[in-house]
Amino acid sequence: MTDRLGRVVRFGLVGVLNTAVYYGLYLVLHAFTPYLAAHAVAFGLAMVGSYFLNCHFTFRTRPALRTFLLFPLSNATNLVVSTGGLYLLVSWLDVDQRVAPLLASAAAIPCTFIVAQFVLVGRSTHTRHPSGIGERTA
Repeated sequence: MTDRLGRVVRFGLVGVLNTAVYYGLYLVLHAFTPYLAAHAVAFGLAMVGSYFLNCHFTFRTRPALRTFLLFPLSNATNLVVSTGGLYLLVSWLDVDQRVAPLLASAAAIPCTFIVAQFVLVGRSTHTRHPSGIGERTA
């Protein structure tokens, strides 16, 4: 498996785990808070977890305040691309509204990956992890 393909696979696994964490937190919080508050807190906590998992597991780079503060850009990218894709699929291409969100979300993954990679490792194709994994740089 190439390094880039490995990163994409790891990114996907982190995304699945992040979704599960978000949903679990949402359900717990929603038991005693309004749904929007539960959503906001669960989303924020899951995003923090996603940042650290992506640093360590996906891109093998050290966490830093700068990248931590920029990481929400990858979530914003996901929101914009998936929302635009959803509108395009439903309004222009007449895709079923129950299926369109899945397609739009899938289409957003590569864009989200590119932004997350840029935020966490910059332009280099290989990063340096504290363990010495991936020491080559572009």
